[in-house]
Amino acid sequence: MHADPSRVVVRPFHLAWQASGPDIERVGKLVGDIIGLDPRTVRSEMGIVLNDFADRHWQLERVFDDRYKQIEFALKLDGASIKRNTKRLIGAYFCHEYSYAAAALMNPSVVRHPDQSGLQHGSVRVLLSLRAVGEGHISTIAFREGIISSGRQLTLSHQPAFATAAMLGKPKRDAPDGSVSVYRHPDASISGTVIFPMTEAQRNGLEDLRLVEFERDSGKSEWIGTYTAYSGRDIRSELLRTRDFHDFTLTPIRGSAGRNKGMALFPRKIDGKFLMIGRQDGKNLFLLRSDKIDEWDDGELLLEPKYPWEYVQIGNCGAPIELDEGWLVLTHGVGAMRKYAIGAALLDKKDPSRVLGRTPSPILSAADEDREGYVPNVVYTCGAIRVGDDLFLPYGVADSSVCFAFVAIRDILAQMQ
Repeated sequence: MHADPSRVVVRPFHLAWQASGPDIERVGKLVGDIIGLDPRTVRSEMGIVLNDFADRHWQLERVFDDRYKQIEFALKLDGASIKRNTKRLIGAYFCHEYSYAAAALMNPSVVRHPDQSGLQHGSVRVLLSLRAVGEGHISTIAFREGIISSGRQLTLSHQPAFATAAMLGKPKRDAPDGSVSVYRHPDASISGTVIFPMTEAQRNGLEDLRLVEFERDSGKSEWIGTYTAYSGRDIRSELLRTRDFHDFTLTPIRGSAGRNKGMALFPRKIDGKFLMIGRQDGKNLFLLRSDKIDEWDDGELLLEPKYPWEYVQIGNCGAPIELDEGWLVLTHGVGAMRKYAIGAALLDKKDPSRVLGRTPSPILSAADEDREGYVPNVVYTCGAIRVGDDLFLPYGVADSSVCFAFVAIRDILAQMQ
């Protein structure tokens, strides 16, 4: 899977002169100029806009209507006195087309799809999360559905012709402070939905979502992902939570551990506590425990760089995977020439602070064409899943594209010391 500049969405257009705070006078002047146009000119200008963009976007006029309402609220306009076409033209002036994956598509994670109906025996429907990077190097969260069938066959679903941005919803009553809710349009597919930054802390990107299917106390599943919110200056870890991939809650992680990146949640509680793998010092891996899923402090040292391919630093590559033998943790290591590679460690099932083994050599490293791209010599994943006796591993290549691998779990365990 490659970056694709033809994949575009319509987003609110925040003019450069608004960057240091809304300039209401200039916004008002622009809106006043549009309102002052005669009906024939309004029709003509709307005709040009629709001719240029209607075939490239889904329900474009509805998007303009929604954007106009935001402008009307900000300027306290008398909407009753403004004709519908003029309102839509105002909305069009405050929107723009954004190519969300023009620069890169990378760092995937994967979970079982919520819908496993209608499949042949031995097949599993999967859902990939992807880090898409567009203009201004802003990172967003995109999705892609697919089916894995016997014989290590992966079939990706077709992308819909139109991509749509997830919309800001009303905060949920039980959501922690600082949370925002977003939802995808009921008629939009998961594969056609993109989640953009919504808060000031996320302004420059939502990076490297590590999704996991989490088993709640009720026995039902909730899909939870940790990601890095980047403001352009500061980073912090946040949670994405959903039970159906229709509605999502984005929540900041409180506590000292939340100031770092690269956190990954275990798929269930252990001894009544939530567990995370994190990298609190930028070099080593730590095991974190918490009574609250959105509050994490520093944990205990779990893994330090041991082998030459990981001497610079190690980190996790997604949520631990439960096996009969223990918790399989994929790791990334950075070695000479800043080459990234992927290895693995095995933790005790009852006491994950006990390391049972780790691979002395990478199970996947950059070679040949996988070395080339925006950031060369990097392979990286944000999560894999078990499918039968195999590990299904989607991974980013050189911060530019996404590839897929199947690895026999017994082969990974056999490598461990």
